[in-house]
Amino acid sequence: MELLTPNIGLLFWQIVAFGGLFFILRSFAWKPILASLKEREENIQSALDLAEKTRREMAAMKADNEKLLAQARSEREAILRGAKETADKLIAESRDKAESEGKRILEQARETMQNERQALIMQMKKEVVTLSLDIAEKVLRKELSDKSSQEKLVNDLVANSSLN
Repeated sequence: MELLTPNIGLLFWQIVAFGGLFFILRSFAWKPILASLKEREENIQSALDLAEKTRREMAAMKADNEKLLAQARSEREAILRGAKETADKLIAESRDKAESEGKRILEQARETMQNERQALIMQMKKEVVTLSLDIAEKVLRKELSDKSSQEKLVNDLVANSSLN
């Protein structure tokens, strides 16, 4: 049982050795260890703060990038919409211009045709008149070769003119 109950002397020297070791460690080891632990804790805390700051900055940059991307998309849509409107306007203007040009050309062709028709009718009338006069002249020469037929023609013409 001697092993289970320590001797007072042994206990005293163990306490003295422990106290001495405690004093030496406290004086020379714990201060540098605690200082290095405190420094390490500060480094870790600053690293955590920097990581948190970086995370916030990254979130802000991501939000800014998304905002810029949305703005760029809206500008692209506006540009595309404007280009489409311009293209539609140009197409409509071209179509209107082509239609008006076509109508003008068609009207000009109709007018030309009408003028040619009038000229043709006038020429035909001239030719008919000329032919009629030639025929009438020949007929009159033949019929008016004697004096009695001339008198009869004059009387008929006078009778017809008073009726009209």
